[in-house]
Amino acid sequence: MDKKKNMLSKKTAKLRGWIQAAATLLTNIHIPNLFQGKIYQGNAKTVCVPGLNCYSCPAAAGACPIGAFQAVIGSSKFKFSYYITGFFILFGVTLGRFICGFLCPFGWFQDLLHKIPGKKFSTARLKPLRYLKYIILIVFVILLPMLATNSIGMGDPFFCKYICPQGVLEGAIPLSIGNAAIRSALGKLFSFKCIILISVVVLSILFYRPFCKWICPLGAVYSLFNKVSLLNITVDNSKCVGCGKCSEVCKMDVDVRKTPDHPECIRCGACIKACPKDAVCYQFMGRSCQKQDNR
Repeated sequence: MDKKKNMLSKKTAKLRGWIQAAATLLTNIHIPNLFQGKIYQGNAKTVCVPGLNCYSCPAAAGACPIGAFQAVIGSSKFKFSYYITGFFILFGVTLGRFICGFLCPFGWFQDLLHKIPGKKFSTARLKPLRYLKYIILIVFVILLPMLATNSIGMGDPFFCKYICPQGVLEGAIPLSIGNAAIRSALGKLFSFKCIILISVVVLSILFYRPFCKWICPLGAVYSLFNKVSLLNITVDNSKCVGCGKCSEVCKMDVDVRKTPDHPECIRCGACIKACPKDAVCYQFMGRSCQKQDNR
């Protein structure tokens, strides 16, 4: 049974790119809208998708949880977002940052950019920057929409409006191409957001997932659940020979042997593929390669 579980873990890790592509397609299933310059607005659009996927994308099938959260707390009638808070807890406790590694369209976009040939740089010495995403979560996602309101008590979705590059990539650019009215209305904010997007693109080529590591508030939310999520990565110490290959291949700068459930781990499975002794594998609800099947 151990061998089967290890094989399943390795197969899942190897299929990661295909799973990311499928998740992106499923959350952006209304492809014809991309050529029509309009946004899908059916009933399903009120349901949150797990990854960072802009509501304004013409093809989007659901709502981005960060955007939906800001829409609620920025409302003049805001009390408490039970649905979205419950959504965060459900997916966080179930999957943790596996969502970042497998189900987030913008995470996949960064992965593809990093595959572009060229010199790559480690982010190991930039670890303090990882705390920036928690500041962005608290300030731009929660406090500013709640406190910086207009005369009728409405707050702007500050993160989506002023920081998130996914809105430009998935929303503004496709809509402006297919809709002349939107194209003519673009101004300085669009230009500013384009600069942010270009910066993220360039950084993603040079560094692995800079947006996920340093900026993304959704990753910050899911990271809070990594140590308690039902799905995680485990190391079988009886098999581990201490070669360190798992940590060497980890692009999220995690010491896999010491903290396989680290908040920065996106469950990408690179450590699983690299382990020569099959000592690292996925674990769900306590069932892992460490468990022996005595039946």
